[in-house]
Amino acid sequence: MYTGSILEGDSNLSEARKKWAAAANDPETKATLTSDATHFLHQALSTPCLDVLEECEGIYIINQQGKKYMDFHGNAVHQVGYRNPFVIEKVKEQLDIMPFSPRRFTNVKSIELARKLTSLLPSPLNRVLFAPGGTSAISMALKLARLVTGKFKTVSYWDSFHGASMDAISAGGEREFRAGLGPLIPGCERIPPPNSYRGSFSGISNDLVYAEYLEYVVEKEGDIGAFIAEPIRNTDVQVPSKAYWKRIREICDKNNIVLIFDEIPTAFGRTGKMFAFENFGIQPDIICLGKGLGGGIMPLAAIVANESYNRFGDVSLGHFTHEKSPLAAVAALAMIEFIESHQLLEKTNQKGEWMKKRLHAMKEKYPLIGDIRGVGLLWGVELVTDPGAKTKANKQAEAVLYDCLQNGMSFKISQGNTLQLAPPLIITEEQLAEAMNILEKAISKVS
Repeated sequence: MYTGSILEGDSNLSEARKKWAAAANDPETKATLTSDATHFLHQALSTPCLDVLEECEGIYIINQQGKKYMDFHGNAVHQVGYRNPFVIEKVKEQLDIMPFSPRRFTNVKSIELARKLTSLLPSPLNRVLFAPGGTSAISMALKLARLVTGKFKTVSYWDSFHGASMDAISAGGEREFRAGLGPLIPGCERIPPPNSYRGSFSGISNDLVYAEYLEYVVEKEGDIGAFIAEPIRNTDVQVPSKAYWKRIREICDKNNIVLIFDEIPTAFGRTGKMFAFENFGIQPDIICLGKGLGGGIMPLAAIVANESYNRFGDVSLGHFTHEKSPLAAVAALAMIEFIESHQLLEKTNQKGEWMKKRLHAMKEKYPLIGDIRGVGLLWGVELVTDPGAKTKANKQAEAVLYDCLQNGMSFKISQGNTLQLAPPLIITEEQLAEAMNILEKAISKVS
């Protein structure tokens, strides 16, 4: 059985996690955590759990004893905050009318959502399919790309995450999700992701070399039908250049490759744009959406595809029981309306600039911080013990995490040493300043 280090998130099996669990002296919490461990199958990243939640509201998750954590992770569903009153009210209204719509029938709310999504995206991204979760959206996109090109091979990044189903982990690049499972779906190739700080190509700062590597693989491998990637990597926050994505788009066009953007964690304002790809001046052939699409209330995902791909009516690409959920559609429509009516894109950019300045000021003060990366309200703080050698400060990252948790701030660690900071877009300037004070105090203790 594989027992290596967890890369997608912070380890739940480390000594630091054990100490955190041992320090929990509330009998009710201990009993509930024991019950969780008794009834659920254990898996990496989530067993044992950190704490027991009782409530959530705004930017906060709240445990059984009433302790509040400012949530800078939120599984990327909390763009408009937890228990958003506007979204809740719309969902309650729909519950009294029609909470479920069976397959072979349609409903107005699902059509309205499809229309709204395509209105937000550039043409020819005009065709929509819904799914109950992001992994299913990835699956539909991969199937559609095969039908469009007649080619079954895909390219993705090493260390990428696109979901946990068999086809998604085959296309993804994280070892922890594939370990021990034997042969996966064939035809899945991987290339190094562009990395501005510790790249695969030593001494090269221009990320175009990573784009050229895709062309190299296409030429050597042949029959590549799809390239799937996050336009901005969510977990450890890698932001490629515009030149990089322009070159990728050219390579895909030249070789009849479907460009699939996985925006499941980054869409709907996270980067200061409605969709992250808008930061780069290109567009995909298929975009996958999810997580925050359901307003932090309903599970919902989608693909939006090129109009010309609407020619496979004899194939069931999705066919999910909750494919056209009116309840989920209402939640999504309310989420988008809230973003637009409260000017959250503009506010995210303003807060993102403030956060950038504050984090870079910390970097100047603490050598432990090797790199700061981000845009909007998505930031990565990479910790190193030796700035010259860029040695990963994994233990220090964990120490910072648990100190912040103790003081009411939650986030995720990625790649062992990168603090991923992604607060709700509704966070106030005062709350953001409080969180950065907590973070800086924790970093100062281990620097």
